[in-house]
Amino acid sequence: MEYYRPIVMTDPAMPAGALVLAGGWCWFDRVEVLSRKAAPRVIAVAELPSDVRARLSAPRAAMAGLTFDVPRLMGILNVTPDSFSDGGQFLAQDAGLARMRAMAAADILDVGGESTRPGAALVDAIAEVDRTAPVIAAARAAGIDTPISIDTRKAAVARAALKWGANIVNDVAALTFDPAMAGVVAAADCPVILMHAQGTPQTMQDDPHYDDVLLDVYDWLAARIAAAVAAGIARDRIAIDPGIGFGKSAAHNLALLRRLSLFHALGHPILLGASRKRFIGTIGQADDPQARMPGSVAVALAGIAQGVQMVRVHDVVETRQALRLWFAVSRGEEP
Repeated sequence: MEYYRPIVMTDPAMPAGALVLAGGWCWFDRVEVLSRKAAPRVIAVAELPSDVRARLSAPRAAMAGLTFDVPRLMGILNVTPDSFSDGGQFLAQDAGLARMRAMAAADILDVGGESTRPGAALVDAIAEVDRTAPVIAAARAAGIDTPISIDTRKAAVARAALKWGANIVNDVAALTFDPAMAGVVAAADCPVILMHAQGTPQTMQDDPHYDDVLLDVYDWLAARIAAAVAAGIARDRIAIDPGIGFGKSAAHNLALLRRLSLFHALGHPILLGASRKRFIGTIGQADDPQARMPGSVAVALAGIAQGVQMVRVHDVVETRQALRLWFAVSRGEEP
C-alpha cells in the first residue's frame, strides 16, 4: 500500500498546475509517496491517482456551521479537578461560564469533564454529566452561541451534552470505549471527532510502541472512519485527530507533526491538539504547563502551515493574535 503526503506550501506564488489543499489556504504541487516496503519518493500532482487527488483537494464539509476555508480555534474548558494544566480552575459553574466568555475569540468551545492525562482515573458517567451539562446549559442560557463540542468517551455524557446545547462530539477513544457512542452520534446526526490513542489514560505512556507511528496512526484512523460510517454516521460529519501525546513518546509526537499533512489523504477535517503537552515543556524547557504558551502557539502555527483545519488550545487570545499575524505575513490577509 502507498500513502500520499502533500508537500504543503503557503507561498503567494502558486504555480500553474498546483492544487489547493482541501479547499483551504495552502497549496501543493508535489506529493511524498510513503510505503512500509520502500523508501519515500516525491512525485508531481499530475501523477496522483484520481481518487487521491480528489480527497486531497476537495473542500471539507462544514461542521456546526463552520467552514474550513480558514483555520478554526477550539478553546479548551476543563471542568475537572485533575486536568494536567488547569485542573480545578473551572470546576465551579460560574468559573466555567467566565472561562467561556474569556474565550470569545474561539470558533468552538470544547467542554470536558474527565481528565485523560497520563495516569488519570476513570470518571463515572453520572459525575461527568454533572460537571459538563450544567455549564453547557448555562452558556446557552447566557446567550453564548459559539459551537460547543463535548469532550467525552461516554454515550450518556454525549447524549446529555447534546440535549443541553452541544453541537459536536469529540471522542478521544474514536467510538471504541463505549459501544453505545456510535449510536448516539448517528441518531443525533452531529459531527464527531475521532482521535487516535494507544492504550488508556492509565497505561498509554507505559513504553508506547509502533512499527511506523505515522502510517500506523493513519491506518487506525482509516479503520475508525470506516467503522463510524458502518454505524450510520455520515462521512461528511467526521473529523479526525492523530492524538498527539496519547500513547506516544516525544519522538512519536515529532514524527507525526513533521508529516502531519499525510492525514489530509483521509479526506476529512483534521484537529490538532498539542496545547501545553509534556513534549512542549521538554523541548521548550518549561516544567510548568501554564508556562508552555509560546511553544504551544509555535506547534499550532506549524500545524496550520500544513493545512490543519482546527487547533485545540488553552491560550485562545494569544493563538488568535499569532494566527492573524501569520496570515498577514504569509497570505497578506486576516483569517
